[in-house]
Amino acid sequence: MTLHNGYHAFDFSDLTAREAYKVMIGTIVPRPIAWVTTISPDGVVNAAPYSFFNCLSADPPILALGVENKPDRSFKDTAYNIRMTECFTVNIVDRANVQAMSVTAAGVAPEVDELKIAGLTAAPGDRVACPRIAEAPVAFECERYLGINISSAREIILGRIVRAHIREDIIDPATFYSDHEKLDALGRMGGNGYAGTLDYFDLPTPTAEEVLKPTRASLTLGNS
Repeated sequence: MTLHNGYHAFDFSDLTAREAYKVMIGTIVPRPIAWVTTISPDGVVNAAPYSFFNCLSADPPILALGVENKPDRSFKDTAYNIRMTECFTVNIVDRANVQAMSVTAAGVAPEVDELKIAGLTAAPGDRVACPRIAEAPVAFECERYLGINISSAREIILGRIVRAHIREDIIDPATFYSDHEKLDALGRMGGNGYAGTLDYFDLPTPTAEEVLKPTRASLTLGNS
């Protein structure tokens, strides 16, 4: 690490995996949360939140999960179930469900149904075998599209969205516009931190003509 002109410079080849993780989660914020539900080959429902998550494409509609393996490098329940069943559902976490989501983050045994201990309801999937969380404001049913083993410690899982369930007060089906206040989604910060999405403002993207057009101030200076 070096300090130059007010910036700490970190060479990631000098950092441990834990140090790199802390740098990333403390600065890449807020991160959306994928509250992932899967089902085992034996029919046991699993739920767990992941903040290494985002949408990568709309055509085709692709979501990405970064799933860390267990310390012994074996698959977590989420990754194992997705491999075996080829499907998963991403539920969006809102403020009303944050406590229940926290319960599903506990490292319980594979045979334990996290939804039951969190007091949540499993709603059957329409297009996939695994359920969605009935209390979640939004759920995306996904088929496994591609798995990328980036190391023995982590896998990136791409899922193709095949069906979405969005609470009726959130989205206008005529315009496909969603109300962020009704959604009230949460994101992850560093450490144990979370952030809301109600601190919101609009900033339209300018056209090329607008940003290239000389401003009134610059014209005034040029003519003085």
